[in-house]
Amino acid sequence: MEALVHATAGWIALALDALAVLTVAAGALEALARVLALCLRGAATPARVHAAFIGFGDWLVVALTFQLAADIVGTTIAPGWDVLGRLAAIAAIRTFLTFFLDHDLARARARELAEQERNGAQPVKAAPRDPG
Repeated sequence: MEALVHATAGWIALALDALAVLTVAAGALEALARVLALCLRGAATPARVHAAFIGFGDWLVVALTFQLAADIVGTTIAPGWDVLGRLAAIAAIRTFLTFFLDHDLARARARELAEQERNGAQPVKAAPRDPG
């Protein structure tokens, strides 16, 4: 039974890592497509290009969450103190990365909205993502 749990945890961790990679790839492709579309239409203003990269930042936060989940699941395979210590370090690093990325994205959004209010322009929003 223990071997089955370890094998299952290994597959789940691998799937979560794969989801993280796919999330980064999807976000990068979306940002690239948005920027290329803006360029082709001749509408590539700094605010619109910046909005595309803010959307990419959101994808990165999701990917970091998948990676942290994979690390947590991975501890069931080898729950020794060395592995748990490494997980704690990785979790702290990824939590700080997520925090600072969220902070930077919030500041960028606030700066963008303030600039749009000064210019009297309509807000440029990051591409909506299906939450489900």
